[in-house]
Amino acid sequence: MQRQQGFSYVVVMFLVAVLSIVSVRALESTLTAERRDKEAQLLFVGQAYAAAIAAYYNGSQGTEKRWPKKPDDLLLDDRSNRISRPLRKLYRDPITGSKVWGYVYDDGNLIGVYSLSTQKPLKRDQFPPQQASFRNAASYQNWKFVYVPQ
Repeated sequence: MQRQQGFSYVVVMFLVAVLSIVSVRALESTLTAERRDKEAQLLFVGQAYAAAIAAYYNGSQGTEKRWPKKPDDLLLDDRSNRISRPLRKLYRDPITGSKVWGYVYDDGNLIGVYSLSTQKPLKRDQFPPQQASFRNAASYQNWKFVYVPQ
């Protein structure tokens, strides 16, 4: 009887170790899936900002096209008789969770947005042609959603 004492303890410790490893793997998988979802949201929201800038620019009256000066200009475009709303609301950055974005300006005109996150993206390739510059980016800050007129 004395020689069998402690055997159950070793089995329980082995099971605890196996459960710990499985739990860590499941947590890593969940965090990766969550981050991929945030990347997809960033791509969607960034494209929404670029489309709103395009709508504002192309909605200009006459031959002279005008850019928005600040992000709030995208919420209400009242430059003509027909009021439009290129963007429903100012979205949060899905990666940082903040309402603060990086803005791309050209001569004082808002032409694009980007995330302020310095994390390295999981998605490295297979972007649409208008986002070809996102390929192998060092951080989300390199994902610049800019409208370039034709």
